[in-house]
Amino acid sequence: MIDPIFHSDNYQLARKLLDGAVLRHEAIATNIANAETPGFRRVDLAPDFATQLKSQMAAGNFGRNSDSIRPTLAEDLSARSVRPDGNSVEIERELMMMNRNAVEHEFLTNIVSNNLKQLKMAITGRPV
Repeated sequence: MIDPIFHSDNYQLARKLLDGAVLRHEAIATNIANAETPGFRRVDLAPDFATQLKSQMAAGNFGRNSDSIRPTLAEDLSARSVRPDGNSVEIERELMMMNRNAVEHEFLTNIVSNNLKQLKMAITGRPV
């Protein structure tokens, strides 16, 4: 009975984007930890994650077909080496990306939480 609620496009998209935000935060932490490692190449979410999300949303019925989409990490090919040893991590950029990702994570968490609060209110009849 409540299954269609959890398969709605908005809820599933927010969940997938939240998964991506969590993985991006791990990537940023890895980049910062390796900022002084010679030859380390910056990592981020694989670009195909966003492409897959867009194509699934355009095809319709995203809520039922979203399980196959999973964010993964990949080397950031657009990052240039900033040091003679080939390291491509710019610490200032990583800190800026961390702040941006934290805001996105909070926003997506609120969307998912509000969806669950509405469901709880519908079941109990009381505001949460």
